Amino acid sequence: MAWIVYILQCADKSLYTGITNDLRSRISAHESGRGAKYTKGRGPFTLVHQEEHATRSAATKREAQIKTLSRERKAQLCLSSRD
Repeated sequence: MAWIVYILQCADKSLYTGITNDLRSRISAHESGRGAKYTKGRGPFTLVHQEEHATRSAATKREAQIKTLSRERKAQLCLSSRD
């Protein structure tokens, strides 16, 4: 089972980074206010980045790494995933 690290852009232009093994369901949870405390009331959301990892451990490590990036570096990461 693959794990996905994802970045959502919230309606207020803030970025939220998370992991899941079912991206569609997780985004639905965020949209309905059940996803994460941070995203509650910040929708609608736009998926701006996603990357797949083989294990939960690898995804968690990558999520932590992304969360340490500056907003500018996160924006660059999101732009590079569009290409």
